[in-house]
Amino acid sequence: MSTPSRPPLDADALAARLRSDPQAAFAEVRDAALHGQVGAQLLLAQMYMDGKGTARDAEAALLWYATAANNGDAVAMNMLGRCHELGQGTAIDLALAAVWYRRAADAGLDWGMYNHANLLATGRGVAQDRRQALALYTRAAHLGHAKSMNLLARHLEDGLETARDPQAALAWYRRAAEAGDFRGQANYASIVLQQGRIDEALHWLRLALAHGSPAFMAHIVPQLAASPHPRVRALVEHPAD
Repeated sequence: MSTPSRPPLDADALAARLRSDPQAAFAEVRDAALHGQVGAQLLLAQMYMDGKGTARDAEAALLWYATAANNGDAVAMNMLGRCHELGQGTAIDLALAAVWYRRAADAGLDWGMYNHANLLATGRGVAQDRRQALALYTRAAHLGHAKSMNLLARHLEDGLETARDPQAALAWYRRAAEAGDFRGQANYASIVLQQGRIDEALHWLRLALAHGSPAFMAHIVPQLAASPHPRVRALVEHPAD
């Protein structure tokens, strides 16, 4: 049974309503989603996933991601892949995650390229194909995806599935750093530190330490504490200085 059309959501008005009355905003988004507005279907899925304006419900989020994905939304395809990869609202299914990441990548979404590349690089849910992973990282990097820039740089630095190119690696690490990727910031800092550009390295290390994930911090803090440079060690020995 078809439902009558309704005007598209007003993004500014909805943002204000989310701040003042999240439950009313949820009801408005749900109504638009039920009327077939794909953007509202994606937003409703995220509201269910985050518990915004409603109780958190990963299974309902999965349903609405799937609805938006099947209606052609690339972001929803990627998020549906993530649900299957992480077991959010469903059992973990890496093969199905790869299917949806690939569909998002084929639709031109940089996050879909990155996530599909990660599965290809590690052989999770798909046959391992590091060359194809590099091709996807490269495509995403050229679209401005910071994490892919960092991984492209790593491939160029180490000669993984491509010829070694230290200068190109340095350029891509810098682009990743400038785009806000904390691993790119740390990797760029490591190279410029070796070149004696200590002030520049400290700048990027401070940013990496400010935004790094717990796993990243557990890895980098001991490294910095063992640095031969006193000013680098001070970043973790006296972090408030």
